[in-house]
Amino acid sequence: MTEWTLAPEAVDTDDACALRRAYYGDVAGSYWKRPATDAEIDEGLTGDGAERLVPPAGQFVVGRYGGAPAACGGVLMLDAERAELTRVFVRPAFRGLGGAGLLMDLLEHEARALGARRMVLNTRLDLLAARALYVRHGYEEIPAYCTGPYMEIWYGKKL
Repeated sequence: MTEWTLAPEAVDTDDACALRRAYYGDVAGSYWKRPATDAEIDEGLTGDGAERLVPPAGQFVVGRYGGAPAACGGVLMLDAERAELTRVFVRPAFRGLGGAGLLMDLLEHEARALGARRMVLNTRLDLLAARALYVRHGYEEIPAYCTGPYMEIWYGKKL
């Protein structure tokens, strides 16, 4: 039986980089309603702050399904008690196999290990599957805690 394995991993490993590229291509492509080009993905990842996803400031996690890199996500400490959920992604070929829930559980565990008592996140209104995942995991809509061009709705949860 094929199983998920999830664990913290540096953002600059080959698998983590490939997943971050796939994540950006997926969310950018859905926003632009066309596939993102390699150049657009490169530009989007430049200066994206992923290097901060290391303890004690944050954590990055990679999920593998049957050994194949299939999912990723990160948490970033915003202050002493609040972490932000970021870059949550499951490759399309691996969706519906239970990885998203396992990923959310591990990311929340990692946030608590960093000292977070609350998790927050922002997303776009059109990312319906992601929003449904967050709600299933107990996240509720909250007032905006940050602003940006792709931030349309904010969620939070006590850990």
